[in-house]
Amino acid sequence: MNQESISQSIAIVHPITLSHGRNAEVWDTDGKRYIDFVGGIGVLNLGHCNPAVVEAIQQQAGRLTHYAFNAAPHGPYLALMERLAAFVPVNYPLAGMLTNSGAEAAENALKVARGATGKRAIIAFDGGFHGRTLATLNLNGKVAPYKQRVGELPGPVYHLPFPSPDTGVTCEQALKAMDRLFSVELAVEDVAAFIFEPVQGEGGFLAMDPAFAEALRRFCDLHGILIIIDEIQSGFGRTGQRFGFPRLGIEPDLLLLAKSIAGGMPLGALMGRRELLAALPKGGLGGTYSGNPIACAAALASLAQMTDTHLATWGERQEQAIVARHARWKVSGACKYLGRLTGTGAMRGIELVNPDGSPAPAQLAKVLEAARTRGLLLMPSGKARHIIRLLAPLTIEAEVLEEGLDILERCLAELD
Repeated sequence: MNQESISQSIAIVHPITLSHGRNAEVWDTDGKRYIDFVGGIGVLNLGHCNPAVVEAIQQQAGRLTHYAFNAAPHGPYLALMERLAAFVPVNYPLAGMLTNSGAEAAENALKVARGATGKRAIIAFDGGFHGRTLATLNLNGKVAPYKQRVGELPGPVYHLPFPSPDTGVTCEQALKAMDRLFSVELAVEDVAAFIFEPVQGEGGFLAMDPAFAEALRRFCDLHGILIIIDEIQSGFGRTGQRFGFPRLGIEPDLLLLAKSIAGGMPLGALMGRRELLAALPKGGLGGTYSGNPIACAAALASLAQMTDTHLATWGERQEQAIVARHARWKVSGACKYLGRLTGTGAMRGIELVNPDGSPAPAQLAKVLEAARTRGLLLMPSGKARHIIRLLAPLTIEAEVLEEGLDILERCLAELD
């Protein structure tokens, strides 16, 4: 298909054209079948064309396709916000707004944080990813390719090392870096918020150290600083439960949601403490398409399936399969480039490293191409693009999951 009319600044991982999909399988326009371990980059936790989601979309399309909520409220928006307020596991009254994307949720979180605290500085973390809009670019803990040639970004934003067993940065080291930041570069009273992912997505499925999260919560409570937790990729069951932040033993002040919230429809949300979401004047939040009725209907159908039992069962099954395979591959030594298994739950990354321990992005590129040829779609991640990101639908059939892992095993074994 001719792509001359498409911006060449959009990087395409797989040079194929998809036609249709069902749960964890997709087909291209030539009729070739692929097992999908990408899931629209974490959007399809319930699979392609989930029957309940499709039915909800069809029914809503016959009733109301659009209305701007800030012009006149509509039922799907009201119902979804009530459902989300009950779905997010925190011990305080919640309020929020719907957005078109995760990046838009992040942008609005920055507005709310500034409005509620009267402060401007934001602290993010190395390896983090929060979107491609101008403000969220500044939050990202990586320059290439997101910040290149863009020029001065809105700020002020500062970055700290990301403490995680997957990065080797300890809680003590991260706290020491934070002490240095406030001693040398920034007054603590100028900080509006910290923002982080409980498990970094683009960064390579790196899980934050709970000890640091608890220390950070105490610090922020002491100094009147907000914590914004980005669950755009880790939320809605990917870690085996509703969200990743309960594993850290803390609650966010503001929470960013998107991706698998609506079964593939473009939708995001900003949720948080009710008093914070009232900090801006009337009209300070909103958007023409934000909370589209069809997207809301899809989200309601998605959430109805995301019971704690379902999420735990799906996550445990996928986690056990991936962990067992990785352990077997390590013991066999069939792939000399096989590194660690990162992440938690069903949010797992497979690191490829050279014999000297350095990242092996060239080998990952070979695996992506070989897997695609055999009918498996994979996604790279990590600062050096050396970590295979596994994002198969949580609803993937057991035999399809095993088939996909078989293909990955052969591709890894062929690396020379």
